[in-house]
Amino acid sequence: MVEYDIKKGWYAKIEGDGLKALMEEAFGEVREEGDLLVSSYGAMSRVEAKVISKTQLHVATEADPEAEDATILDTKRALNRFVEAATGFDAKARMKRAQKKAKEGKL
Repeated sequence: MVEYDIKKGWYAKIEGDGLKALMEEAFGEVREEGDLLVSSYGAMSRVEAKVISKTQLHVATEADPEAEDATILDTKRALNRFVEAATGFDAKARMKRAQKKAKEGKL
């Protein structure tokens, strides 16, 4: 489970059915389980997402341990595209924010 920061002002793009639309674009079919949006794609047997607040997005994945390398790479790219579209931060910015939080003891 990972909690990502959402870029300031970006929440408007994912509120309502916005996050579900992004998941459908990235992973295909999406179903709702309570307040979680759940799908599967490639090497991920389950991927779930939920907006915690206007500044936090929860994403959790379960991997298929028998997936091939090419499938794993494609899956990782799809997940990164989804998280970038949902948070407004690219992988490098997410990494920097996580490192900053770790240094501050907030993780």
